[in-house]
Amino acid sequence: MASLEFINYQPRSAQVKGGSVHWCKLNREEIDSLPQILWKDNSTWAEVNLWALEQATSYKRSIKTVRSNMSHLLAYAKWLESESIDWWHFPERESERCLIRFRGALIQARNSGELAPSTTSQRMASVIRYYKWVKEKGIISPEWPMWQDRIVGIKITNVFGFEHTLRVSSPDLAIPNRTVVGAIKLEDGLLPVSASAMKEILSLADEKSSKEFALMLRIGFFTGLRIGSITNLKVTTLQNVIDIPSSGLKTISIGPGARPPVATKFDVSGSVPIPDDLINILMKYAMSTRRLKRQAAASKENQDFLFLTKFGNTYCNDNSRAVNVEMHRLRESGKKAGMKFLRGFYFHRTRATYATELMKVALKFMPISDSIQFVKEACLHKDENTTMKYVKFIETNKTMKEAANAFTEAFMGQIKEHHND
Repeated sequence: MASLEFINYQPRSAQVKGGSVHWCKLNREEIDSLPQILWKDNSTWAEVNLWALEQATSYKRSIKTVRSNMSHLLAYAKWLESESIDWWHFPERESERCLIRFRGALIQARNSGELAPSTTSQRMASVIRYYKWVKEKGIISPEWPMWQDRIVGIKITNVFGFEHTLRVSSPDLAIPNRTVVGAIKLEDGLLPVSASAMKEILSLADEKSSKEFALMLRIGFFTGLRIGSITNLKVTTLQNVIDIPSSGLKTISIGPGARPPVATKFDVSGSVPIPDDLINILMKYAMSTRRLKRQAAASKENQDFLFLTKFGNTYCNDNSRAVNVEMHRLRESGKKAGMKFLRGFYFHRTRATYATELMKVALKFMPISDSIQFVKEACLHKDENTTMKYVKFIETNKTMKEAANAFTEAFMGQIKEHHND
């Protein structure tokens, strides 16, 4: 089956000297962990790999975005192999075209619950972007019937409150990200778990998961850090903590402005509170024989990473594949143990849980405006709208619970009266 490999790309130019080809190094930045797709026979998907290279060398795309796009193209490559279809298969009959059939497979996976609606939309969008590129470069004939463009209007409101409609073209293959009207959604559409469920998840992870993954979950639940930041933490990050007097908390610096830098979404820099007890646990792990063996196997530039695989590699270079495997195993263990709350549990729900619990505590001791600012800074939210969702979620949940209790009481009262009659 197709696979995704990561290479360290070194820019070179081919020059012919004395009847032979010489590769000369260019004065350009090297690209670490450039994703490349291999077919099951170990041949390369040359066209999509060139697309990845062009994206990675463009200042318009971050390497993280390139890896995300390539992970979606990998899923497409696996589907092509399973269906024994070429990626350029566009016969006259529309229902037999590779893109039409893949779109149908994605919708079926979404409807059956195998894929989240957002993932379905992003996957199709990434595949369409690739085909637009090969069409633009002339790699595939522009005359081939791939899709029909349709004109859609997007309403835009300016700073003065005036609306105007921007007309843009969109392929008819695009899959809209359907959301449930009225549903209360937090960051990335994920919901928190209860405090009791969190304890059970951590206990299960201690028993069934690797030491590294169990610690990652703790960091997620007690700091709200995203998995991309957690896998990018350094031992020096922990050594450089700043104490918050008489609070039982310390702060760690993350973002491109931190020393050492720690990856964050949108390259936001800031300080994140972390419990003293958790810092002590992580420092104990950092100095453990288990981690020091992994550090010894790591390259010089990776030795300061807190979390390393048994081969000395970082977890952030495989687009979270190792973490996803661990999460799948944890859910399977939870399923066997009858833990229904682990169904649909993803790592990012640790962040939603942290922010929700932090907001609950903040609202008890601070005005709403101060609570929002406090949680916004602790979670490094880009804007207050994201933080406000947690306030609305807590208030709505409280109202729904009170309404449910009142309804149950009234309903059960009627049943008792009817029964007594």
